[in-house]
Amino acid sequence: MESRKLVFSQTLVVLAGEIFLSAVMVGIFALAGHFDRSVLLGAVVGALLAAANFFLMALSADCAADKAEKQNVKGGQALIQLSYIGRLIGLFLVLVLCALTKIFNLFALVIPLVFTRPILTVSEFLKKKGEKNS
Repeated sequence: MESRKLVFSQTLVVLAGEIFLSAVMVGIFALAGHFDRSVLLGAVVGALLAAANFFLMALSADCAADKAEKQNVKGGQALIQLSYIGRLIGLFLVLVLCALTKIFNLFALVIPLVFTRPILTVSEFLKKKGEKNS
């Protein structure tokens, strides 16, 4: 149960970071004179996709770790592989559908997908020394 709480808390950190960095990105679009409704929609959907992708990845890794603790290492490995393939296909399908609708700015849609790793890196630096490492 403790690991599930960690998954949810890390997902909230990622979501907050995605919102912040997406707002910065939208501001840069506005300063460059390219802001319109499609940029805002792309940023919102991109940030939600990135946070959902992280949540599903963390949840599947947690379930795989549970399987490994129960001596089912192969089952855990299979779960991780299926999760990766499923998330990749899901992201691809959503991005293609968004591109086909032509109501989203594609750059604003894709850029938030790369924010997750910097968000996690910065959050680890900002942790207090007394906090338990994830």
